[in-house]
Amino acid sequence: MIRLTDIVLRRGIQVVLDHASLTLHPGDKVGLVGVNGAGKTSLFSLLLGRLHEDAGTLEKPANWRLATVAQDVPDTDATATDFVLQGDVALCAAQRALQAAMSAPEHDEAASHDLGEAQHAFELADGYTARARAEALLLGLGFSVAELHKPVRQFSGGWRMRLALAQALFAPSDCLLLDEPTNHLDLDALVWLEQWLSRYPGLLLIISHDREFLDAICRVTVHLDGGKLTRYGGNYTLFEEQRAEKIMQQQAAFARQQQDIARLTRFVERFRAKATKARQAQSRMKALERMERLAPVYLSGALRIELLAPLSLPQQLLTLHDGCCGYGDPPILKGVSRVVTGGLRLGILGANGQGKSTLVKTLAGVLPLLSGQRIEGKGLVIGYFAQQEVDVLRLDESPLQHMQRLARDMAPHTSEQEWRNWLGRYQFDGDMMLRACGSFSGGEKARLALALVIWRKPNLLLLDEPTNHLDLPTREALAMALQDFAGSVLLVSHDRALLRATCDAFWLVADGQVQDFDGSLDDYQQWALARTRQRQSAAQAKPQTQASVPEPELTSLDRKEARRQQAEQRQQRAQRLKPIKAEFDKVETEMRQLEADRTALEAALAQPGLPTAERVEHSRQHHALSERIALLEDRWLELGEQLEALQSV
Repeated sequence: MIRLTDIVLRRGIQVVLDHASLTLHPGDKVGLVGVNGAGKTSLFSLLLGRLHEDAGTLEKPANWRLATVAQDVPDTDATATDFVLQGDVALCAAQRALQAAMSAPEHDEAASHDLGEAQHAFELADGYTARARAEALLLGLGFSVAELHKPVRQFSGGWRMRLALAQALFAPSDCLLLDEPTNHLDLDALVWLEQWLSRYPGLLLIISHDREFLDAICRVTVHLDGGKLTRYGGNYTLFEEQRAEKIMQQQAAFARQQQDIARLTRFVERFRAKATKARQAQSRMKALERMERLAPVYLSGALRIELLAPLSLPQQLLTLHDGCCGYGDPPILKGVSRVVTGGLRLGILGANGQGKSTLVKTLAGVLPLLSGQRIEGKGLVIGYFAQQEVDVLRLDESPLQHMQRLARDMAPHTSEQEWRNWLGRYQFDGDMMLRACGSFSGGEKARLALALVIWRKPNLLLLDEPTNHLDLPTREALAMALQDFAGSVLLVSHDRALLRATCDAFWLVADGQVQDFDGSLDDYQQWALARTRQRQSAAQAKPQTQASVPEPELTSLDRKEARRQQAEQRQQRAQRLKPIKAEFDKVETEMRQLEADRTALEAALAQPGLPTAERVEHSRQHHALSERIALLEDRWLELGEQLEALQSV
């Protein structure tokens, strides 16, 4: 286990951890939460040995393997698959030893012994399945089969971060630390990553601002606030409920103490001068001096986003007719015919690289159509937030200078005080309003970009991944604002909580087409997982397909017989699948129920003042549930492998 005891950690003059203590157990799946700037990444650096505590003790097993995502990906000619394989240090060492032993003279007895040892080490490192496992990771994270053999230097920054994530997942580890792993993922890859992490057997620590991602994976939440670490049993939603109750209890206790202090003070002031009451007054004065004063509960002011009412609300905002979208020949999207009407709340789904951003840029008029028509409705005002919006801010200019330039183009009649008031709503106050943007964090830049977009009073909002750098409170403020917005919204996001709160319908961008998606977000997740499995199966079958000998042409009788045999094979496969699928569903249902029971027990154990007898009984039940869940997880994985093997036949 990892144990932090009375840890003090400073970064410059800032105290990140102030006598903080925490214990993490093997197998824990932990979400580390806190406002931006609280010190979550610094805590990761402490656990990884990149920073050292100023006081206190950090204990972790000496033989534990800690894995995390590399901060920089080298500009190398190694292929994507080879780069991922480099994450397993033991495998690489075994591979080098095997190559050296195989190049030694054949009749050398010592060399033969070395070869046997090297082969054994390579086998222990799962070397014979390593390449297939690495490719499966890359395909799950959204890489195509062709990109498996593409040099790392040819990938863009976002895709390089996916490579670094794949390398961290591939490395054998006892503890995995992931800092915002979803920032460069689309929804397809995010859903696949959730499933992979839910099966990870070691201690998992995740920093994320994605509520549904944390809820799906984490069974423990650690809150970093004011330099203290507080452990809560349960996922993020349960943490919020427990923390709200704890804050209410703290505030109630503070209020009661203030009443007691006022009552004692009044008694002392009234009777201190009276001889008959002097002893009692003295007693109460001592009680006041001994009293351990409770601090009031201070909550940081949450950002409130207000979307300004559009100046007009046309019914027909924007039309694409038989459009081809892209940057040249061949186009990325073909035959796009879409109508954006007033009041539309639409989510745009699809994997990265399929053309979501291309579609949004075309709708925004940033990217011209290759062919077809783009027709704007009368009174259309577009507010476009691009993925790279934070990158186009002028880093040498302040927020006030950005507002001044925007106002000159959009509303020259407005005053500097109005600009200051508007920036203040987005937490740019005082000196911060005059600081150069280059010193801002990613979240601060995103808030500024959002403020500039909203100030235009658009009636059509085109938002392409607006939450990438926003913390959870700001994401929730954006969701609430979009719910109240009178105009139309088209949203590209991997934040499912935002999509669920905002969108009434979906478009699917896939295979060069834009179509209506008739289903919910959960249906899309299942569709995306099935598509990923198909790609993985196709990649595994490709070598056999290439090596196969062409079949001779069949006669009509042969075709009829072949169809009959295929039908029989499908029926036999369905019969074999049925009992396995039934058991798989049964095991999955029991796992969910037991995990819910365990979460409830963890919540009960976290309650202060729980009687000892109840605590012992809850602990015993928790241990029994954990053992049962571990057995069920093993069986669930085994059945899942059987299903995949039969379905791929």
